[in-house]
Amino acid sequence: MKIFRGFHHPGIASACALTIGNFDGVHRGHQAMLALLNSEAAHRGVESCVLTFEPHPRDYFAGAHHKPELAPARIGTLRDKLTELQRCGVQQTVVLPFDAKLAAQSPQAFIDEVLVRGLGARYVLVGDDFRFGRQRAGDYAMLDAAGQAQGFDVARMNSYEVHGLRVSSSAVRQALAQGDMEAAARLLGRPYTISGHVVHGRKLGRELGATQAGAGNGFRTLNLRFAHWKSAASGIFAVLVHGLADAPLPGVANLGVRPSLDPNDVNGGRVLLETHCLQWPAELGPEGAYGKIVRVELLHKLHDELKYDGLDALTAGIAKDCADARAYFASAQAPNHTETRRQTTRDRI
Repeated sequence: MKIFRGFHHPGIASACALTIGNFDGVHRGHQAMLALLNSEAAHRGVESCVLTFEPHPRDYFAGAHHKPELAPARIGTLRDKLTELQRCGVQQTVVLPFDAKLAAQSPQAFIDEVLVRGLGARYVLVGDDFRFGRQRAGDYAMLDAAGQAQGFDVARMNSYEVHGLRVSSSAVRQALAQGDMEAAARLLGRPYTISGHVVHGRKLGRELGATQAGAGNGFRTLNLRFAHWKSAASGIFAVLVHGLADAPLPGVANLGVRPSLDPNDVNGGRVLLETHCLQWPAELGPEGAYGKIVRVELLHKLHDELKYDGLDALTAGIAKDCADARAYFASAQAPNHTETRRQTTRDRI
């Protein structure tokens, strides 16, 4: 998949079948839309293209109005969104910066400058609630009329439902906020996943519990930055880690702001996914994971983040979380690899 920031680049397709949206989570409704988009692109002999925005428009307006509470919790990072778009067969994605200029653009200017001249849209597929342009003044009827006048087809896709429930990013956010990872997986069509480069932290984990029976080299963690200040999920999870060994590694992870630690540490103020593998791959050594791209599947929520009174209490809490994660993976309800869990998810839908 080709990825462009903006559309003024050599190599961008001269014509495309296009869909527009934020695609946070790339859930099953998005996947159905992208399958239709790919079919229409192949029928017309043009590339399939997704136009998405960064930051999320609601993030922009929340900042502009100094009301951070209006920003939506983010399901996935840009990296994860692009990965899922590629897996869905999209040939080209254009990431358009959402800024004051774009927010002030009239609906007709958006059609003329972005869709027609910028992207060469021959077909535009939108959702049933699609709005665009300054003050969200543009709607499907306006887009359809413009298509007839300017030579591109326009189609609208109705909401996608599973067992009568409308699949939406809002529904995924709600499931994640409630810690219902199975419901989130049903909406996403896969386990909820966060990926990224392993970054350095305080290296406190390797010290915590290092002398405790069974702790080995302590609670060494893989640290991934969640590139948004407001994650849809938070808490302590049983997870599977991909990218360190031939098979996925079971682990326990903390997603959040780590209330028990000094906020001025190297990752202070950032949402971080800290994952402790229940069995560290010996071939990596103490430093071998840094810089690697890993993918962490959050399978089961153990509890919310807790604030511990001191490092001894934190160590004991982590040890209990490890024991609970081991119990989860040992249970009959916990598939021990990704394909089994995906099959389980499909069977429940």
